[in-house]
Amino acid sequence: MKPTPTYANKPTSDNPRDVEAWALAEAARRMIAAAHAKDEKAFREALQLNQRLWTIFQAAITEEDCGHPPEVRTNIAALSLLVDRETTNRLIDLDFDKIDTLVNINRNVASGLTAQGEFIAAQQATQPHPGTPQTAAPQAPQAAAPAPGQPPAGMRPAVPPRPMTSPDAAPVNRESLRISI
Repeated sequence: MKPTPTYANKPTSDNPRDVEAWALAEAARRMIAAAHAKDEKAFREALQLNQRLWTIFQAAITEEDCGHPPEVRTNIAALSLLVDRETTNRLIDLDFDKIDTLVNINRNVASGLTAQGEFIAAQQATQPHPGTPQTAAPQAPQAAAPAPGQPPAGMRPAVPPRPMTSPDAAPVNRESLRISI
Protein backbone atom coordinates (compact mmCIF):
# COMPACT_ATOMS: atom_id res chain seq x y z
CA MET A 1 0.00 0.00 0.00
CA LYS A 2 1.31 3.43 -0.93
CA PRO A 3 2.01 5.88 1.89
CA THR A 4 -0.36 8.80 2.18
CA PRO A 5 1.23 11.76 0.41
CA THR A 6 1.51 15.20 1.96
CA TYR A 7 -0.10 18.13 0.22
CA ALA A 8 0.82 21.77 -0.18
CA ASN A 9 -2.90 22.48 0.13
CA LYS A 10 -5.85 20.37 1.24
CA PRO A 11 -9.60 20.52 0.66
CA THR A 12 -11.24 22.78 3.22
CA SER A 13 -14.53 20.90 3.21
CA ASP A 14 -15.74 17.34 3.66
CA ASN A 15 -18.45 17.93 1.06
CA PRO A 16 -17.88 15.34 -1.71
CA ARG A 17 -18.38 17.97 -4.45
CA ASP A 18 -15.75 20.21 -2.89
CA VAL A 19 -13.31 17.32 -2.51
CA GLU A 20 -13.83 16.27 -6.14
CA ALA A 21 -13.35 19.88 -7.29
CA TRP A 22 -10.18 20.15 -5.20
CA ALA A 23 -8.83 16.86 -6.58
CA LEU A 24 -9.39 17.99 -10.18
CA ALA A 25 -7.74 21.35 -9.51
CA GLU A 26 -4.83 19.68 -7.71
CA ALA A 27 -4.29 17.26 -10.63
CA ALA A 28 -4.31 20.22 -13.06
CA ARG A 29 -1.86 22.11 -10.84
CA ARG A 30 0.51 19.14 -10.77
CA MET A 31 0.40 18.73 -14.57
CA ILE A 32 1.17 22.43 -15.04
CA ALA A 33 4.00 22.42 -12.49
CA ALA A 34 5.62 19.35 -14.06
CA ALA A 35 5.28 20.79 -17.57
CA HIS A 36 6.85 24.11 -16.55
CA ALA A 37 9.70 22.30 -14.83
CA LYS A 38 10.13 20.01 -17.87
CA ASP A 39 10.34 17.12 -15.38
CA GLU A 40 9.39 13.92 -17.24
CA LYS A 41 9.03 11.81 -14.08
CA ALA A 42 6.75 14.34 -12.35
CA PHE A 43 4.85 14.82 -15.62
CA ARG A 44 4.15 11.07 -15.92
CA GLU A 45 3.08 10.93 -12.27
CA ALA A 46 0.73 13.90 -12.71
CA LEU A 47 -0.80 12.37 -15.83
CA GLN A 48 -1.25 9.00 -14.10
CA LEU A 49 -2.82 10.73 -11.10
CA ASN A 50 -5.27 12.52 -13.36
CA GLN A 51 -6.10 9.25 -15.11
CA ARG A 52 -6.77 7.51 -11.76
CA LEU A 53 -9.06 10.36 -10.74
CA TRP A 54 -11.10 10.10 -13.93
CA THR A 55 -11.23 6.31 -13.55
CA ILE A 56 -12.88 6.88 -10.16
CA PHE A 57 -15.46 9.11 -11.83
CA GLN A 58 -16.06 6.46 -14.50
CA ALA A 59 -16.63 3.82 -11.84
CA ALA A 60 -18.95 6.09 -9.85
CA ILE A 61 -21.32 6.69 -12.77
CA THR A 62 -21.75 2.95 -13.32
CA GLU A 63 -22.95 2.28 -9.76
CA GLU A 64 -26.62 1.46 -9.32
CA ASP A 65 -27.15 4.14 -6.69
CA CYS A 66 -25.60 6.92 -8.78
CA GLY A 67 -27.98 9.86 -8.50
CA HIS A 68 -27.17 11.39 -11.87
CA PRO A 69 -29.69 11.14 -14.73
CA PRO A 70 -28.69 9.06 -17.77
CA GLU A 71 -27.77 12.09 -19.92
CA VAL A 72 -25.34 13.36 -17.26
CA ARG A 73 -23.81 9.89 -16.96
CA THR A 74 -23.38 9.78 -20.73
CA ASN A 75 -21.68 13.19 -20.73
CA ILE A 76 -19.31 12.18 -17.93
CA ALA A 77 -18.48 8.95 -19.77
CA ALA A 78 -17.76 10.84 -23.01
CA LEU A 79 -15.58 13.35 -21.18
CA SER A 80 -13.76 10.50 -19.44
CA LEU A 81 -12.99 8.88 -22.78
CA LEU A 82 -11.56 12.16 -24.06
CA VAL A 83 -9.42 12.47 -20.91
CA ASP A 84 -8.23 8.86 -21.35
CA ARG A 85 -7.26 9.47 -24.98
CA GLU A 86 -5.47 12.76 -24.23
CA THR A 87 -3.67 11.27 -21.24
CA THR A 88 -2.49 8.27 -23.26
CA ASN A 89 -1.21 10.57 -25.99
CA ARG A 90 0.69 12.69 -23.45
CA LEU A 91 2.17 9.62 -21.76
CA ILE A 92 3.44 8.47 -25.16
CA ASP A 93 4.83 11.74 -26.54
CA LEU A 94 5.59 13.53 -23.22
CA ASP A 95 4.83 16.84 -24.94
CA PHE A 96 4.74 19.41 -22.14
CA ASP A 97 3.07 21.96 -24.44
CA LYS A 98 -0.04 19.87 -25.10
CA ILE A 99 -1.68 19.77 -21.68
CA ASP A 100 -4.19 22.56 -22.28
CA THR A 101 -7.05 20.15 -23.03
CA LEU A 102 -6.56 18.14 -19.85
CA VAL A 103 -6.01 21.22 -17.67
CA ASN A 104 -9.06 23.00 -19.11
CA ILE A 105 -11.31 19.97 -18.63
CA ASN A 106 -10.22 19.60 -15.01
CA ARG A 107 -10.61 23.31 -14.28
CA ASN A 108 -14.02 23.58 -15.92
CA VAL A 109 -15.42 20.50 -14.20
CA ALA A 110 -14.00 21.69 -10.85
CA SER A 111 -15.56 25.09 -11.41
CA GLY A 112 -18.90 23.47 -12.25
CA LEU A 113 -18.79 21.33 -9.12
CA THR A 114 -18.06 24.39 -6.99
CA ALA A 115 -20.76 26.52 -8.64
CA GLN A 116 -23.27 23.69 -8.36
CA GLY A 117 -22.45 23.25 -4.69
CA GLU A 118 -22.95 26.98 -4.08
CA PHE A 119 -26.25 26.90 -6.00
CA ILE A 120 -27.57 23.91 -4.03
CA ALA A 121 -26.50 25.44 -0.70
CA ALA A 122 -28.23 28.71 -1.59
CA GLN A 123 -31.33 26.83 -2.72
CA GLN A 124 -31.47 24.74 0.46
CA ALA A 125 -30.96 27.82 2.63
CA THR A 126 -34.07 29.45 1.14
CA GLN A 127 -36.28 26.36 1.46
CA PRO A 128 -38.13 25.87 4.75
CA HIS A 129 -37.19 22.78 6.73
CA PRO A 130 -39.98 20.27 7.36
CA GLY A 131 -41.39 20.58 10.86
CA THR A 132 -40.23 24.18 11.31
CA PRO A 133 -43.18 26.46 12.13
CA GLN A 134 -43.64 29.18 9.56
CA THR A 135 -44.37 32.69 10.78
CA ALA A 136 -45.49 35.45 8.54
CA ALA A 137 -42.95 38.18 9.19
CA PRO A 138 -43.06 41.38 7.18
CA GLN A 139 -40.37 41.43 4.55
CA ALA A 140 -38.84 44.20 2.57
CA PRO A 141 -39.63 44.16 -1.14
CA GLN A 142 -37.07 42.20 -3.08
CA ALA A 143 -35.93 42.09 -6.66
CA ALA A 144 -37.60 39.44 -8.75
CA ALA A 145 -36.90 36.16 -7.00
CA PRO A 146 -35.73 33.24 -9.11
CA ALA A 147 -38.28 30.57 -9.89
CA PRO A 148 -38.08 27.46 -7.69
CA GLY A 149 -35.28 25.22 -8.88
CA GLN A 150 -33.57 28.07 -10.74
CA PRO A 151 -30.20 29.57 -9.76
CA PRO A 152 -30.15 33.02 -8.12
CA ALA A 153 -29.54 35.98 -10.41
CA GLY A 154 -25.96 36.09 -11.62
CA MET A 155 -25.26 32.49 -10.62
CA ARG A 156 -25.69 29.73 -13.14
CA PRO A 157 -24.59 26.16 -12.46
CA ALA A 158 -22.21 24.78 -15.06
CA VAL A 159 -23.38 21.22 -14.38
CA PRO A 160 -27.07 20.25 -14.07
CA PRO A 161 -27.97 19.68 -10.41
CA ARG A 162 -28.74 16.21 -9.17
CA PRO A 163 -32.43 15.41 -8.83
CA MET A 164 -33.70 16.61 -5.48
CA THR A 165 -35.71 14.26 -3.31
CA SER A 166 -39.02 15.39 -1.89
CA PRO A 167 -38.84 17.18 1.47
CA ASP A 168 -40.73 14.30 3.11
CA ALA A 169 -38.29 11.63 1.88
CA ALA A 170 -35.82 10.17 4.34
CA PRO A 171 -32.23 11.27 3.68
CA VAL A 172 -30.16 8.80 1.71
CA ASN A 173 -26.94 7.78 3.45
CA ARG A 174 -24.23 7.58 0.78
CA GLU A 175 -20.58 7.19 1.49
CA SER A 176 -18.49 9.87 -0.15
CA LEU A 177 -15.67 8.94 -2.46
CA ARG A 178 -12.31 8.91 -0.80
CA ILE A 179 -9.74 10.18 -3.21
CA SER A 180 -6.08 9.69 -2.40
CA ILE A 181 -3.90 11.78 -4.64
